[in-house]
Amino acid sequence: MKHFLFTLQHYLAYLADIMATVGKVIKCKAAVAWEPNKPLVIEEVEVAPPGPNEVRIKIVATAVCHTDLYRLYENGVEAAFPTILGHEGAGIVESVGTGVTELKAGDKVIPLFLRQCKECRFCKSPKTNQCVVAWEGAILKKVPPEDSPITCKGKSLQRFTGTGTFSEYTVVNELAVAKIDPAAPLDKVCLIGCGICTGYGAAVNTAKVEPGSTCAVFGLGAIGLAAVMGCHAAGAKRIIAVDINPDKFEKAKVLGATDFVNPKDHSKPISEVLSEMTNGGVDFSLECVGNVGVMRSALESCIQGWGVSVIVGWTELEDVAAKPLMMIAGRTWKGSVFGGFKGRVDVPKMVKAYMDKKLKVDEFITHNLPLEKINEAFDMMKNGKCIRTVLNLSTE
Repeated sequence: MKHFLFTLQHYLAYLADIMATVGKVIKCKAAVAWEPNKPLVIEEVEVAPPGPNEVRIKIVATAVCHTDLYRLYENGVEAAFPTILGHEGAGIVESVGTGVTELKAGDKVIPLFLRQCKECRFCKSPKTNQCVVAWEGAILKKVPPEDSPITCKGKSLQRFTGTGTFSEYTVVNELAVAKIDPAAPLDKVCLIGCGICTGYGAAVNTAKVEPGSTCAVFGLGAIGLAAVMGCHAAGAKRIIAVDINPDKFEKAKVLGATDFVNPKDHSKPISEVLSEMTNGGVDFSLECVGNVGVMRSALESCIQGWGVSVIVGWTELEDVAAKPLMMIAGRTWKGSVFGGFKGRVDVPKMVKAYMDKKLKVDEFITHNLPLEKINEAFDMMKNGKCIRTVLNLSTE
């Protein structure tokens, strides 16, 4: 009876909170990137009510992904500022705009950087997770839109990838929101919004790793470790983890890696090292760094005839190239975004897999910090001192 009363009181308090904010501008904290190559600043921002087909979300937890780091410090000159970064988050729907039918206040959700309309030719095809509106909102324009729902000091703010989860509240298009299990711990499953799906799916959905095969995963950040986990789940008998940081091998072993190779330990190209280790090359390779040189090495590490290499790492700084003979000899070079998962349909399934203890997530979280320490999280990522840092913005 006491438990029932506590639950009822909690629910009534939650309803009161919603009634106090619905239809009104919410003032809250956010980490704002005012310009590239500068630390984020904790500011008070104003978040407008959701417009037609939009959802306003109370962000409970969000992780720091290397793509956020890339946008701010490595290729910020190509992005618009000021902006709110963050795209690997989870939260609770605070209110919905007109036309929204599949979501309601109180739903636990994961915002998606890749939209899914469910109606176009791509969405109806099992061959891809692309969508005719997939990238709308995800690509930052040079000038923040004047009608941005989030403002600070009178200035409109971009929302990185259309999500902007480094804010206590954000507004997202309904096509970029996945409704998940109401029992899911948001400070864990937020990682499913990017890193885990991206790496795991690249192995399972894009490469289509086969039982008994040999794989090589280049780069042991969160995405690379998720790729290791995906190779293991697909039944690979040998998974070679490649990284210049030997400290990451123990984590890779937990997720299924069988071998570790540090390119710095060898005087010859890594592709030659892997070829010698595997009698001609691996069956599958996954590049999870975002470096065009590593992409080529991953391709050249594949066995001729049937080897498949998947580009998972993100970069826009350089073109990637390879000798035509690499493909003429029977290798396949593929690309993968979000692991081939259709967000609104597949993310809830991945959350269920975690809840059923069929998917590891907790093992990726090395640090938990409040939003105010977000720059510490960026520093740890830049220096290879973490896998994923989760920022806790509020309680569920």
